Amino acid sequence: MRSRYLFCTVALLLPAVAVAADPQPIAVVALNRKDALSYNKDIEPILNTKCSGCHNNLKKEGKLDMSAYELLIKGGSRGSPIVPANSAGSLLIKLCGRTEKPFMPPKREEPLTPEELALVKLWIDQGAKAPSGPHERPKVIVSAPPASVQPVRGIAISPDKTIVAASRGNQIHLYNAATGAYVRDLVDPGLKGSDGKPIPAAHLTLVEALAYSPDGKTIASGAYQEVILWDAATGALRKRITGFADRVGALDFSNNGKLLATGGGAPTEDGEVKVFDVVTGNQVFEIKNGHSDTVYGVSFSPDDKVLATCGADKFVKTWEVPSGKLLKVFEGHTHHVLDVGWKSDGKFLASCGADMNIKVWDWEKGEQARTIAMPMGGKQLTRLLFVGKKPEFLTVSGDDQIKMWNVDTGGNTRNFGGGGKDFLYAVGVSPDGAVVAAGGEEGVVHLYKGDNGQLIKELLPPGAAPAVPPPPAKK
Repeated sequence: MRSRYLFCTVALLLPAVAVAADPQPIAVVALNRKDALSYNKDIEPILNTKCSGCHNNLKKEGKLDMSAYELLIKGGSRGSPIVPANSAGSLLIKLCGRTEKPFMPPKREEPLTPEELALVKLWIDQGAKAPSGPHERPKVIVSAPPASVQPVRGIAISPDKTIVAASRGNQIHLYNAATGAYVRDLVDPGLKGSDGKPIPAAHLTLVEALAYSPDGKTIASGAYQEVILWDAATGALRKRITGFADRVGALDFSNNGKLLATGGGAPTEDGEVKVFDVVTGNQVFEIKNGHSDTVYGVSFSPDDKVLATCGADKFVKTWEVPSGKLLKVFEGHTHHVLDVGWKSDGKFLASCGADMNIKVWDWEKGEQARTIAMPMGGKQLTRLLFVGKKPEFLTVSGDDQIKMWNVDTGGNTRNFGGGGKDFLYAVGVSPDGAVVAAGGEEGVVHLYKGDNGQLIKELLPPGAAPAVPPPPAKK
């Protein structure tokens, strides 16, 4: 269920083309289990592997979030998919068992095995009991995503605006920003799959975030339980940082280039914020229990004395660097806050989120300055990025909208393409605002001129075209 927003058209005018038949219902095998099943140990791993790609706290197909027990029971647009003690009447069993449409996972994805379906069925018949006691995270068997899963989750543009770095699935591609030509991949030479064979990718799992250091010499990438620092000039892996609880979906270098802030954490459990020394990779400080849910955005103030964070708990918070002392809390969003950033003078912050609102915050007063609300019927604002020293910032959203805003007036100053069906996750901009790039679920990176919004090129996965050397760095 991880390849989303792929749409099929029945070719009525092409009768010679055969339409694949629906798969047969999944047979439920008999289980020799007399003990009570555990949601944490028996059920959650199945849902995380087969369902949470389309039903999570960022993307809720059918308005259903399956990332936690409480959210699963709450249900979505068709009500709760679970009827405790009645698996035959539970929508989850009907869809996963492929006796009712829409099939879960979709036909293009790997279905539940008969054993997995039997476990879920038995758990429901036993009453679909909630987790008891402290939550113990199951050991996750990490594997590479299918080749068809190539969302662009991270984009970063080099400070000299010569290179666009974009993640696509578990890979990172570098492109010439002027021509759109493919340059190279960032590859972990020691990466191997469960079969022991080398995997030509940057991470084993989806790359969730990218960032360029202010001097342009380092690229940081975040994925499941790790961050890698790459030599931007050679593509060599310079440092691997591990010890994270879950996905690392937010990265920001300090403006002096000495520190790297990371944000992530296990959904519904705890937000994770850690700050590292860029040279050594050692942890400088950690903000413990700062957010009660996943952290989606981190941003250093222009003077590097304050770190702003935001997360699924609906808060924007600011912390003293390097003590980690809580300074101010900004409250006003009604849903997950997905990104945060600072105006270049350090007087204002802006945040965006799943409530389809942009909030501008007065740092000195510690209060909200204005709200910029999106039209009804839109989708969540997934990323926000300020444009260098300008009083402007960019946002991208799940309804394929790329917009530039003036932080002082709240006005929409420019739009970039959009209007299609892509669910945008990432945006990048050069410090002078001349180059803008955005990408999302469809795996395409859209490259624009920042001054007029004109599309320069659509950057596709590397194909037959030969790689070209990167342009010389500007001095």
